[in-house]
Amino acid sequence: MPRKRPFSAKQKKKQLQDKRERKRQGFQDGVRSSSNSRSGSHDRHEDHTDTSDSESFSVQVRKLNQQPQVRKPGEHGYDPNRYRLHFERESREEVERRKKIAREKILEPVPETEMEVDIEDVYRTGSVLDFPKRPPWNYQMTKEQLLAREEKCFREYLDNIYSTFQPNQLSYFEHNLETWRQLWRVLEMSDIVLLITDIRHPVINFSPALYDFVTKQMKENLILVLNKIDLAPPSMVVAWKHYFKSRFPEVHVVCFTSYPQQDQDPSTVFKKRRKRRKGWSTAMGPDQLLSACENITAGRVDLSSWKEKIERDAASGRLPLEDSEEEEEDDEGAAVLVEHQTDVAMEFGGPSQELYKDGILTVGCVGFPNVGKSSLINGLVGRKVVSVSRTPGHTKYFQTYFLTPTVKLCDCPGLIFPSLVDRKQQILAGIYPISQIQEPYTPVGYLASRIPIQALLKLQHPDAEPGKLEPPWCAWDVCEAWAEKRGYKTAKGARNDVYRAANSLLRLAVDGRLCVCMRPPGYTARKAMWEHHPETAEMAALQEAHRHNGKRSSGEEEGEEEEDEISSSGEEEDEEKDRDADEEGDEEEEPHSTHKSGTSQSVPSRKSKFAGRNLFALLGEDEC
Repeated sequence: MPRKRPFSAKQKKKQLQDKRERKRQGFQDGVRSSSNSRSGSHDRHEDHTDTSDSESFSVQVRKLNQQPQVRKPGEHGYDPNRYRLHFERESREEVERRKKIAREKILEPVPETEMEVDIEDVYRTGSVLDFPKRPPWNYQMTKEQLLAREEKCFREYLDNIYSTFQPNQLSYFEHNLETWRQLWRVLEMSDIVLLITDIRHPVINFSPALYDFVTKQMKENLILVLNKIDLAPPSMVVAWKHYFKSRFPEVHVVCFTSYPQQDQDPSTVFKKRRKRRKGWSTAMGPDQLLSACENITAGRVDLSSWKEKIERDAASGRLPLEDSEEEEEDDEGAAVLVEHQTDVAMEFGGPSQELYKDGILTVGCVGFPNVGKSSLINGLVGRKVVSVSRTPGHTKYFQTYFLTPTVKLCDCPGLIFPSLVDRKQQILAGIYPISQIQEPYTPVGYLASRIPIQALLKLQHPDAEPGKLEPPWCAWDVCEAWAEKRGYKTAKGARNDVYRAANSLLRLAVDGRLCVCMRPPGYTARKAMWEHHPETAEMAALQEAHRHNGKRSSGEEEGEEEEDEISSSGEEEDEEKDRDADEEGDEEEEPHSTHKSGTSQSVPSRKSKFAGRNLFALLGEDEC
């Protein structure tokens, strides 16, 4: 046995000091939180929120997405947890109450009319459900004075909201002042603001307060991007487009999707498709966005280079796979210039009064988490230049990217605006990290009452007996049946792991493989009219053309697309080892393969062995 290395008293003392420092940092990130200001985030300990040392405001804040401390104890430097998501902490009693409801409440199908949502139901016009504005400042103020003024205004903003509404009435919304500072800077430097929304729930992602601030106070143009339009029927996309144009006349509406889905077969619930090449070059909507920017700039900026780039991308997308790979290698030399913004630029960079400074159009991309802001930038560029992930809050701070010499894109971190929307809807919209949800069963019940999960996933009731009627379902039964089908078991006792099963179902919903879409008001009564609307046929033809181009560019026609079945011993289990399948490489997966709610179009597969067969029958009882 080798001799032990001596360990001196000085080394032991240093080890204990390091251990105390780590515990102190962990204590700051728990229930007791510290100020989130840059000047005092490591020096103060308070029993209140992250933005106040006052006793007038005492809402507990839960911090998500903790990152490891890379600096040594006692060393001052960049804080990796500076931009963490900060939400209101729910009480243990509330969590237990919802668990009990998930076990007892019988699921009943919800009529389509109840899926219609008006924006007035989410954001009350003229109420305190606003977003924090940057207070006035001047160059004579010191950094400490500016930060103190911003913190004071943010405290008043939060206090005003919680004095008007009870916490259980409010949605999850961002309590981290650092993240709001990112929005302020993006708005100040942008000539045109892109407000990006998910077509499945656009009224959640559209803040009327932000629209009023940009169009009326800043006197700038706002473009609403309805993203992921391949996840909704064309008639619904057109209905939402006309809804926003009628309610907000100054907004320009553009439809977009970064990576169109290849088919709409129900069996894609069990499939994961991986693109081999050129997934971003098949984006649908860059030409519409260019047209909107040309109408706004009215010739004051030369956008011919952007138009030429779109034409080059379209031409390369029509080339055979081998030729397009050579084109990609040639394009690698034309790197996109990335500007990392420093703290000094953020704190003292005042709003630019000059539009199109130096002949450059600056386009700011803002919106909620998981609506596809970073993916939209990748789709415009034609390749991956921005890291994307399904984890809300993945983009930590804003960056700028030169699309062409005269067009600059600015990517802002996702921000959750305060509203009155149901928190279950927010979870299904992907704004809350699924791996950190304390009670995932209620959102599963909300989903199961709106789409037939049991039929899509071919679930068997846990208490079903042969020859008898199937018992009624509750949210807990759905999770238990999925755990039984997938083979999710607890480490102790080998019982069905319903928590893991619930997380798995929520990931399928966020990815779009289990898809539930909100409807605009009056959509159900006028559904036939929207289905026969002239723009609906154009939208359907456009979607089909881009799906075809996507298949060609990814090599699917030649049988080169990879299809991975979800199996209990396959890839998804590896993804969920840490309860979070949201790694940086998620952009290589096609997240929008889904069965749309209310439609069931079967697109014949190009592979002869699947032709004319029920794809659900290909999955054995122990394979899904």
